[in-house]
Amino acid sequence: MKVPNLKSPYHKTGALYYFGRMLDKIRLHQKNQLPTDYINNLGKGFDGRTLEFLRVEYDALAEKVESGASDEEILEWCYATGRRPSEGDIYVWNEFMRKFGWNDDATPTLHRRLAEGGYQNTVQTIFDYIDLDESQ
Repeated sequence: MKVPNLKSPYHKTGALYYFGRMLDKIRLHQKNQLPTDYINNLGKGFDGRTLEFLRVEYDALAEKVESGASDEEILEWCYATGRRPSEGDIYVWNEFMRKFGWNDDATPTLHRRLAEGGYQNTVQTIFDYIDLDESQ
């Protein structure tokens, strides 16, 4: 399902994949424009992993997003409030996120979602599935 103003998980904010997408979801939810299917996963799934990686609480992040700060300003706030990961940590994080669903514990979920959406097994990662699903 196409969702206006929602970045691809491949979009980078600073050096991090996914972060800008999480902020977009928060913004859309605050404006009551986030599709219902997305609401139950706010702060969970990839959002939760990202928050845990940065050591920031969802409610505090949502409050910062509501302040109107830019994605880059919010990322800097996360680094100051939670933790600033090293270049090596960011590399490992990005590769984990980018490849999630490929020959790991999320593979069955990926295959189920592809089948539910009527898609052929044409993608190998959750990021690719998200982009495929949101391009329809």
